[in-house]
Amino acid sequence: MLSPVQFALGGFAGSLVGFTLGLVGGGGSILAVPLIVYLVGVSNPHVAIGTSAFAVAVNAGINLATHARARTVRWPVAALFAAAGVVGAMLGSTIGKAVDGQKLLAAFALLMLVVGVLMLRSRRADHDAAGSVVPHRSVRVSAVGGLTGLLSGFFGIGGGFLVVPGLMYSARLPILYAVGSSLIAVAAFGLTTAINYARAGWVDWPLAGVFIGGGIIGGVVGARLAHRLSRRKGALNLVFAALIFTVAIYMLYRSGHTLGLW
Repeated sequence: MLSPVQFALGGFAGSLVGFTLGLVGGGGSILAVPLIVYLVGVSNPHVAIGTSAFAVAVNAGINLATHARARTVRWPVAALFAAAGVVGAMLGSTIGKAVDGQKLLAAFALLMLVVGVLMLRSRRADHDAAGSVVPHRSVRVSAVGGLTGLLSGFFGIGGGFLVVPGLMYSARLPILYAVGSSLIAVAAFGLTTAINYARAGWVDWPLAGVFIGGGIIGGVVGARLAHRLSRRKGALNLVFAALIFTVAIYMLYRSGHTLGLW
């Protein structure tokens, strides 16, 4: 049973995660897991993964409403991407439960570094703001969505770091629309993973509740800042990439220390 101080820290951690989701449409779970483990004090990595997956899924759904009101969600693209990804997330989370949590986080940190580099290179990519699912893109959107869901479920992470660039590549969305649309997939993948982990008893529901509460406040602030940064060409991409690199390096350090690599 967690102490009142730990629940308060859980609410604070949730506000940071919600802010990240509102700002860049991702980063929630990869920030949530280390915050729950190192700040709140949950010792079981799989409980941290399952709890954060549920909390981030709910926060993503709440933040989605903010982006929907701003009309930065491309529903047909997002729905197709998420539908394909849910199947992959279920398969990936089933496999991920059998793998050591620290090894999962270390491997994902390496993947994040690759995604960060790709985000920096995509700043001048040709995007279609309409974001419609035309025939020659629907297969690509489904394929990328399925692969993203598989990786998201395997690593026990909402997958926003993968969903945003995945939407930018497969559907040619500009980053602001990719951020808004990604929240549908983040919510779907997180909920799928959480259900799978809940079956094993690896979700702390009270902690998830306070985490969600903090995330609501942080998400509103993050979404507003995202719109301001979008007015500067490439600014949101830089923020996204910088966040990826920072968290990846931190996770590599912590995971490597735990695994005895240094």
